[in-house]
Amino acid sequence: MTTDIRIPAHQPTNVGTMLKEEFLDPMTISQGELAKAMGVSRKTVNELCGNKRGITAETALLLSKVLGTTPEFWINLQIMNDLWTTSHSERMKDKLDKAVRLVEPEAA
Repeated sequence: MTTDIRIPAHQPTNVGTMLKEEFLDPMTISQGELAKAMGVSRKTVNELCGNKRGITAETALLLSKVLGTTPEFWINLQIMNDLWTTSHSERMKDKLDKAVRLVEPEAA
């Protein structure tokens, strides 16, 4: 059984913005405090907040534990951003135009 993933029409909130604006700022948690709670470097958290590092399964598990969310929340946020960004790149549009379908999709 598969679940369709729909790419949003508008760019979804990125991980760094979500982390800073919905968690750290309102909860008055510093990047250093988050890093310590997660057992990672402050640089790692800073790169997450600055969207220079993506969410991995390990990061999702750690964030969910320390912030009271689920790992799926963070992974899905990362996936939605990756899909949106990739689907809106000219390079990917060119690749998709050149790709040849090998299998027809199943009828619904």
